[in-house]
Amino acid sequence: MATAEQAGAILTIDLAAIVENWRFLAARSHPATCTAVVKANAYGLGILPVARALHRAGCRGFFVSSLDEAIELRGALADGAATIWIFNPPYGAEDEIANGGFVPCLSRADDVERWLGFGRTKGPRRVAIKIDTGMARLGLPGDEFERVVALGPALAGLGLDLVMSHLACADEPANPMNRLQLTRFTAARARLPRARASLANSAGIFLGPDYHLDLVRAGAALYGLAPHAAAANPMRQAVRLDGRILQVRDVDAGGTVGYGATHRVNRRCRLATVAVGYADGYLRSLSNRGAAYVGDVRVPLVGRVSMDLVTFDVTEAPAALVHPGAYVELLGPNVTPDALATLAGTIGYEILTGLGRRYHRVYQGDA
Repeated sequence: MATAEQAGAILTIDLAAIVENWRFLAARSHPATCTAVVKANAYGLGILPVARALHRAGCRGFFVSSLDEAIELRGALADGAATIWIFNPPYGAEDEIANGGFVPCLSRADDVERWLGFGRTKGPRRVAIKIDTGMARLGLPGDEFERVVALGPALAGLGLDLVMSHLACADEPANPMNRLQLTRFTAARARLPRARASLANSAGIFLGPDYHLDLVRAGAALYGLAPHAAAANPMRQAVRLDGRILQVRDVDAGGTVGYGATHRVNRRCRLATVAVGYADGYLRSLSNRGAAYVGDVRVPLVGRVSMDLVTFDVTEAPAALVHPGAYVELLGPNVTPDALATLAGTIGYEILTGLGRRYHRVYQGDA
């Protein structure tokens, strides 16, 4: 990782804010257990520092996407017990998963039968079963669910720890799909051996107690993203990204900016070129649409975002704050990940998970 002096931008991650968000979500979903989804490198913010901070705060359940993430996380939490579920366990890795003490989320009837066989020879291990209630993504579809139910008493040897599904429209509270999925899930879990149940993701927590069940899976909201786009965001912002100004120049009316000359200056203006680009996850779709802040002044992005550079019109910004080596706020109090995502035509998840490796990272407020 580049030093602060070498890097084109400084990414600050507020661990105290992430912990506060987890505590808020845990209180809102009580008495259900509030776990943390830390897949994709904790949504781009760093799985090891984030998980350690949450673990110290009392979080004892974590969801990851892959076996390698689970192994990395287990090493980081060696100082205390925690349950680690793997959303997408690899085929044929039963020994490694079991030896690591991980809980695989089984989405196919073949997976369930394979783990039953593993349990008969090596003893039952904790597993989760995922049911498809309307996403047609991962989870047992109707025919495979019936195949699993038909195993009957043999399922007692599975070590079933959790029955789960995933809401497709939880960020739209009025969408009837939410209640339909809850109804389907309630009916399905009643036909399986008794186990804890989990349906709610971050947005699902805000749908109310009917959706909390035994365990909720807090993900995006932990990192400051809004659970519902149409409502005020109750979560604390957890990231700040400050980009370094490399060069400042005055451009006369009629001049053009960047590849393709897609921006033409209509007045004499001052431009600042900043050392970030799409190679750093600052999306090219922000070309001629994005914005940053210099102090309290909004400065529009002009021209195309290139691989390593982006240009802002800083004409209205205080001159004392605009010079080589100074910084502009790319993400922060004035430009949240959700707000930047709206400008880019995407979602806050993509903004966070795309945060680049070239940034100098600073972790603050470890709880």
